[in-house]
Amino acid sequence: MNGQNYTVWEKQQQAKGVDVAWVRERIKAFKVETPSWGYGDSGTRFKVFKQTGVPRNLYEKLDDAAQVHKFTGICPAVAIHIPWDKTDDYGKIIGYAAELGLKIGAVNPNLFQGEEYKFGSLCHVDAKVRQKALDHVLECIEIAKTVNSGIISLWLADGTNYPGQGDFRERKHYLEQALQTVYASLTGDMRLLIEYKVFEPAFYHTDIADWGMSFTLAGKLGEKAQVLVDLGHHSPGVNVEHIVAFLLDEHKIGGFHFNNRKYADDDLIVGTINPYELFLIFNELVAGELDPATAATAAGIAYMIDQSHCIEPKVPAMIRSVLNIQTAHAKALLVNRAALRQARQKNDVLAAENIVREAFETEVKPLLAGIREELGLAPDPMTAYLQSGYEEQKVGRGRDGQGWE
Repeated sequence: MNGQNYTVWEKQQQAKGVDVAWVRERIKAFKVETPSWGYGDSGTRFKVFKQTGVPRNLYEKLDDAAQVHKFTGICPAVAIHIPWDKTDDYGKIIGYAAELGLKIGAVNPNLFQGEEYKFGSLCHVDAKVRQKALDHVLECIEIAKTVNSGIISLWLADGTNYPGQGDFRERKHYLEQALQTVYASLTGDMRLLIEYKVFEPAFYHTDIADWGMSFTLAGKLGEKAQVLVDLGHHSPGVNVEHIVAFLLDEHKIGGFHFNNRKYADDDLIVGTINPYELFLIFNELVAGELDPATAATAAGIAYMIDQSHCIEPKVPAMIRSVLNIQTAHAKALLVNRAALRQARQKNDVLAAENIVREAFETEVKPLLAGIREELGLAPDPMTAYLQSGYEEQKVGRGRDGQGWE
């Protein structure tokens, strides 16, 4: 990194009234979890495309996650999915993660792969199936306590495919009853983050289809229940930044999952399809941090990348995601809030839009590269990782030293 480039950039921003020191501190403080499942094999509805050297267990997933943190410096936690990451010795997992400079983040129950969940889990018409699903969530809460995680992220695939298949209100009652039991099992500072998705895998209706349903369920439960916003879980054209701002003001946003979609799914690398949308979301998140009325809620948001890379190499795809997130965040920090407020008060539409757009169009590579060098990191994490040889090394990390397919 050319230090002179950064110095020039810094002076240019200071001339615009930007508090560069504050921006740098906010960038350094931002952290995002990566998901254990993002390092494993995945695919479309048609095929899983297997990659050489993909992790076979949680230890190897942590190895890969450690590489992302090593080169980006902002991913110290790894979310786990149960039973995919189930183990007999979580103490050993905690110790191994610590050796890598990591910790376990959110715990995610799996209520969508069992044969018994064909017609639902917590919303199933059969009480025995509902109980099994509930027992699994309670098990995940105990696992979260063991690994010192404070977050249970709950997403349901429950729904129906055809009119008449299920009773909407009856299923809602089943869900509310189960969530009351789940909520009562939370201890200390634990939180239940309730996710939603407009459709899929059920096509006629989804039991938790949008942020309003998550908001209502969380509101009935209490302060420890909040909404989890996933960028890819909305219909095309939905104003996600508006949802974020609303939930911030209601103190009910607890988590945000990064990914991207072109039409309706959510496994594309965040920031690759609509980087302006990602920036606008961060614009609201930063505004929430700066407002004393919402600062505590904004500070408590758990950020996580939720992507299953189907055709991309896993670790580079995760690093690219982190870099895109950092870029959008940095640009949002450059918005001139005082000037924006003045333009809004005057109803100066063009001035307000220009202030926001100017921040989005600002080149922040010198800023981010300079911060990385301060932290002892390579200014270009992707190039540094690809030159590290890890992609080639992990092919041979099997017990027999020969790698695996």
